Amino acid sequence: MKMFLNCIRMHISPSYKQPKAMTKGAREVEGDHSSVTEQWNLLQADELTMLIERCALNDRHSQKKIYYSFYGYAMSICRRYTSSHDDSIEILNDGFLKIFKEVHHYKPAYADVIASFAGWLRKIMIYTAIDHFRRNSKYRFTTEIDDGMIQLSAGGEDALDSISYEEMLRSVQELTPGYRTVFNLFAIEGFTHEEISNQLGISIGTSKSNLARARRQLQKKLFEQNRVRSTEAPQEMDSSKIFLPEDGQKEECALDCPAGISCC
Repeated sequence: MKMFLNCIRMHISPSYKQPKAMTKGAREVEGDHSSVTEQWNLLQADELTMLIERCALNDRHSQKKIYYSFYGYAMSICRRYTSSHDDSIEILNDGFLKIFKEVHHYKPAYADVIASFAGWLRKIMIYTAIDHFRRNSKYRFTTEIDDGMIQLSAGGEDALDSISYEEMLRSVQELTPGYRTVFNLFAIEGFTHEEISNQLGISIGTSKSNLARARRQLQKKLFEQNRVRSTEAPQEMDSSKIFLPEDGQKEECALDCPAGISCC
């Protein structure tokens, strides 16, 4: 699970340098926007600062430049929160509207102007995705479950670590909306269960339950894709070895867990 999460985080990190050429698989999932989308990591700090200042004055050309420059980065965030391309576009466009509306309040959080702006943009996209989730009344969560019911299979870490980023993304997108949202917020964005509870209007126990079930579903999907390094069938772990964290415990607990065991 550690390498699985690190690979996703790398692709959404402000410091990640996206390859100039997209793979065939990436085009099939995302669509090839390379003809219209400029690489945000090719922007110079002075240029971005000027664009931000002009966007604050509602300059359409500067807004368009920022939109296209950060399109791929923003879409990589939005895609993780929905299985529908149309919904991803809706979240992305709503997010950019918020950015252009609030850009006059923006102040760089640290010296790296470009990474600072990308981090601010990411935060807005995440909260826009949460708003989109709230508006959709058909989404439901799994209620709290007893710790003993949460069982994962042995060898799960190999299954998670042997696949490509696009396969990871597809697996996350195929989760039910409730599982997908909790998994993204906790495992990728670093929210605590208490923060997820406040944002989504669910109990802390429900957040933990949905995270555990999301991880189990991800493992199952990856075994079904026949990407496991070992050919042995997975064996169930002793449920007594699986535990959930105390309220407020940070994500780091998941990174040191034994292979295949969800402890957050």
